[in-house]
Order: sequence, then C-alpha cells, then structure tokens
Amino acid sequence: MTNNINWPSIYRGASPVQLSVVIPGSKSVTNRALILAAQANSPSILRRPLVSRDSQLMVAGIKSLGIGIEESFIEANGHQELAWKVTPGPLIGGSRIDVGNAGTVMRFLPPLAALANGEVAFDGDPRSYERPLGPVIKALEELGVSIDHENRYSLPLVLRGNGQIKGGKLTIDASASSQFLSALLLVAPSFTEGIVVQHQGSKLPSMPHIEMTVEMVRQFGGTVDVDSKQQTWSVKPSQLHGCDVVIEPDLSNAAPFLSIAMVCGGSVTIADWPTATTQPGDQLRTILTSMGASVGINEKGLTVTGNGQIHGIDIDLHDVGELTPSIAALAALADSPSYLRGIGHLRLHETDRLAALTEEINALGGDVVEEETALRINPAPLHGGIFHTYDDHRLATAGAVLGLVVKDVEVENIETTRKTLPDFPGLWRSLLL
Repeated sequence: MTNNINWPSIYRGASPVQLSVVIPGSKSVTNRALILAAQANSPSILRRPLVSRDSQLMVAGIKSLGIGIEESFIEANGHQELAWKVTPGPLIGGSRIDVGNAGTVMRFLPPLAALANGEVAFDGDPRSYERPLGPVIKALEELGVSIDHENRYSLPLVLRGNGQIKGGKLTIDASASSQFLSALLLVAPSFTEGIVVQHQGSKLPSMPHIEMTVEMVRQFGGTVDVDSKQQTWSVKPSQLHGCDVVIEPDLSNAAPFLSIAMVCGGSVTIADWPTATTQPGDQLRTILTSMGASVGINEKGLTVTGNGQIHGIDIDLHDVGELTPSIAALAALADSPSYLRGIGHLRLHETDRLAALTEEINALGGDVVEEETALRINPAPLHGGIFHTYDDHRLATAGAVLGLVVKDVEVENIETTRKTLPDFPGLWRSLLL
C-alpha cells in the first residue's frame, strides 16, 4: 500500500465551486451485506457495491470459504449498474485469508469462518497485528471455537471450526471498537441457540454502526432484540434469506468532497444521499451547519453551500469518529478554536489518528494540542510541506482538503485511499481542474 511518491495537492484558493459528485458505495454496508448473504438460504444481489481494497479483501475471504460471488451489470433507470450475486453454500475450511488492514474484515470474517469445517488461517498487514481483536477471539473461544493465537489475542491466528457454533450468553467489552459487537451479531442467526451478548465497559463507540448491523440482520430475516438500558443484544437462531440490496453511497467518504464548498466557497452536491440511514456520515449535515455551511437535501441529493468562512466547533465525535480527520482539517482552517472530544478510540484505527493529525497539521504550521481523548485546534497560518498519511486513507483525504487553500502541500502515499475509494486522486482532480 505504501509508495515513495508524494502527491501534489490541488491548490484552488478562495475560488467558488459548483460541483455534483457521485460517491461510491458504503464500505460498512457492503461488507455487512456480504457476511449476511453468505449465510442465507438463497442467492442475494448487492447493487452498487463498493469496489475498494477493503471490500475486495472481504470478497476474496468469503469466496475462499466456498461462497460464490459473481460480478455483473444490471439495467437500472436506463443505465447499467454494477451488481454482485452472492450464492451461499456450505462453508469450508482449508484457506488462508488476508485481511490487509481492514477492521471489518479482520473482525467480521473470523466468526463466519468459525462456522466452517476445518482450519482457516488469518493474516494481514503489519499494522493489523497492533489493532485490537481480543474481544472477538475471547468470545469465539468462550463459544467453543479452537483458535491458535499464541496467547497474543491478535493477528496472525489460525481458527479451527467444526461446522457449527452452539451460541449462548456472552459478556464482552466493545469499548475499543463497535465492530467487536457487530462481528458477533452478524453471524449469531446461524448459531444453534442464537446469542445474548451484553456489553460491559466504558461507552460504546460509533453506536450508529451497531444500529446499522441490527437493521441489516433484520433485513436479511434475522430477529434481534435490543435492551439499550442493559446494553444487551439478543439474536434468535434463524435461517437468513437472500436479499436484493442497493448499497447506499458512503456518507463518511463524502466528507472531504463536501469540505471543498466550505474551504473554497460555492456548493457541492452529493448525489443519491439517503433520506433515512444508519450511516454515521449523515451527521455531516448538522456538523457542517454548525461550522458555517448551509445544507439542503432534495431529489438531486445533499447540497452544502459555503462562503469560504469556517467557524470552529466544540463537539463530541465519539459516535462519528471516522469523520474526525476531515473535521480536523476544516478546524485547522477555521476562524475560531475547535475542541474535538470523545475520540480516544481513534488511537486504535489504521493509525493513531490523534497523534497523526496533531503531528501533520502542526508540521504545516498549525496549532493542535493533543489530549488523551481529544484534540484542541487553534487557528494558525499554514504553509506547505509533506502531509504524511501512515497508510491511513482518512489522513490522506484530510491532507488533500488542507491543500485546497494551502500552497505546496504534498500528500504522501495518496494511494492508501484505495482502502475505501477506488480512485480518489482521479475523482478529486476531475472536480477541481
């Protein structure tokens, strides 16, 4: 994923734009749909899936377990759109799965693989060894799955399934990642007795992603009961059915594109913005309004209009942590201080995002103060330089946003954006040049 060529960002300055952008499908929805479709009793059609490194790793992993996934193009509204046909079948072992540095792949696939007969090995990028996986491993072991992880509770690991999981009651600490809980809920309908799982620990991050998981399990025919007060989720054993699913645009990936209107002035419209969604990125509507934008939604999509002035913000981003890099880039260009709170869990993502944002914005002349679970960002004149990305796609797009109005910013390893956007540099350039 790493290359040694720095990408010259596209400087535009205070020159208003009038743009309409089509954002690729949601990684979160795509990868959840793949896991659920693999367990169904009939084929599923996933329309407009995301084609990126993370989703391709998930597809390769699921196919290695014996599930059929075929690509085709389907007529829709007068044009051809990409679709994947997922044909379920008996899960088989004997494979080696590369998770890259994809949180959804490293956390969602082991529970599915545990339903297979045989041995499945998991490995990934060096950074994946450092990312937390313990709660998923401990939960599977408690459910009777044999896992060889040499007492590290992390990757690499070898999982040995016997074709079924009984299920039962579990207690986990998912405070480091909501994906720990989602990983179990997604496969629980296939457990012989289902599952009752309770979270015990500090506040759960990214509740919208857990709500997304619950909604999608129900969409495929599963039964999920939620006791928010007790932080307990109960999934009954059931046979999932195939679905015809339209993958929503990835609203979090819209953040850097919507930022263009705020930084340069003018308007940016994101096509096909859903009127109702569980995606955390939908909160961009209120966040960007608080930072000085005008936001509207109609049949064409979501439109953000800015005048080149950005206001600082004091906000808890605990539930929408993935938006932090883009919000931090805007805050560095704002006319007043910002305080981004509740984001300590971002230290465990593709990189330590709090440390990385602090280092890179300050290297361009910024004034960011890093706290244990927050960033204080004070306005300061910025200058050019290299914006390092640490193999983190959201750091790369944050650097591109800063480069809109800061001359001579070069983004290191822009290709890391392939994790969730097939061709970010090409799309960015097509909009701005």
